[in-house]
Amino acid sequence: MKKIINNKYFRFGLAAAVYILFVIWLGNYWFLFGLPIIFDIYVSKKVNWSFWKKRNKKNHVLVEWLDALIFAVVAVSIINLFLFQNYKIPTPSMEATLLVGDHLYVSKTAYGPRSPMTPLSIPFIPNTVMNKKTYLEWIKRPYKRMKGFSDVERDDIVVFNFPASDTVALEPSDHRKYAKGNFDYYDLIREEAYNLMQRDKSENNRELPFSIYRNYARKHIHKFYDVETRPVDRRDNYIKRCVAIPGDVLEVKANMVYVNGKKQKGYEGIQQLYRITTDGTPINPKTVEQFGVSKQSVDVRNNPNYLFALTTEHAGRLSEMPGIISVRSFKRYSPGDYDRRTFPHSENYPWNAEYFGPLTIPEKGTTVDLTLEKLPVYKRIIGAYEGNDLMVADSTIYINGQPAKRYTFKMNYYFMMGDNRHNSADSRFWGFVPENHIIGKPRIIWLSVDKEYGGIRWNRLFKIVRSDR
Repeated sequence: MKKIINNKYFRFGLAAAVYILFVIWLGNYWFLFGLPIIFDIYVSKKVNWSFWKKRNKKNHVLVEWLDALIFAVVAVSIINLFLFQNYKIPTPSMEATLLVGDHLYVSKTAYGPRSPMTPLSIPFIPNTVMNKKTYLEWIKRPYKRMKGFSDVERDDIVVFNFPASDTVALEPSDHRKYAKGNFDYYDLIREEAYNLMQRDKSENNRELPFSIYRNYARKHIHKFYDVETRPVDRRDNYIKRCVAIPGDVLEVKANMVYVNGKKQKGYEGIQQLYRITTDGTPINPKTVEQFGVSKQSVDVRNNPNYLFALTTEHAGRLSEMPGIISVRSFKRYSPGDYDRRTFPHSENYPWNAEYFGPLTIPEKGTTVDLTLEKLPVYKRIIGAYEGNDLMVADSTIYINGQPAKRYTFKMNYYFMMGDNRHNSADSRFWGFVPENHIIGKPRIIWLSVDKEYGGIRWNRLFKIVRSDR
């Protein structure tokens, strides 16, 4: 058996079989031209593919270390591209299902890995370091997804590239008017335009069309910020729950999700804000630590009225504690209240985070009628996500220079929401997630660090991430 295993033709056959299966999975048969290389590595050995090493001679220890390092970089890069990658929860938008400091193993085979769209990059570091890109766009590949174990299903927890980070405003150098940091370009324009409109109302007692303020704001943003565009696979990573899939009709009423007229299942980890009233006795932070309440929320200056993000179960348990007078669900909005931050950012859709929709999720191959009223819902899809030239002139919609009254979607889209419903920047604010932005599905929490209260959360180590709880 040992003799067979060491036989060069047996090893070549085994390696070639694995490689051919990989090429079939990849779906790009040009890679079959790599078979002669595999034959040379195992059989003919005409080319020294490890040119940094000497053949049939003892190499210096530094060369051996270099060889091991190159192998590790290549192996880990392939694993990250096609099998799984790590993801750290940075914000509380998915609490109490996933906590800040959870480190996740994210399976790319769950929905099928994407073939690299921007392959030239420095491995294992962020896409931007010191406001400089760590990747090159010399080679750009079209979106293609390899076969996975399943499609994205309703209520799955999904990791994806943040659609709105296709364009970001990087921090300015020293202009005092603007705060430093990296900002959502579109949010920044809307906020600046709104401030200009309010200033015009108060100082000049007039209000021009919002598009004028928006165009003026865009010029200012480009003047004071470094505006950067990013390809799909180099955008920020987000994690949310997919509450609606292509073809679904979604509606949010009193902060509860309804899909196709049915109320979403009440998952254990879903949180909402609750107003907590005490008898004057301050709440001890240690007492509510078990409920995942942050230290800032338990500031004694809030006494006797606190505002906590809690699950239904935790709200019930907290109401039974000594000193608690009442625990009431907190609501910011009423039906019909228009929140300008809410998608699709149009007064034709007077929605807010607690009362949203109804909205039909776009499905590949479906055709919709285009009107000026409906355009805000589909504008980003047509122009940014599906690469068309979109413009409006004289109340007529033009796509790629032609008048358009209908549009057929080229991709499937999804609607994502955080389980921490009052503290999540999700699809209610920036819209749909295109299928080419989907990265994978979290499977295991392999590490969890609680920086606020200190230490490792030992009870969460190697915990399986389940979407149905």
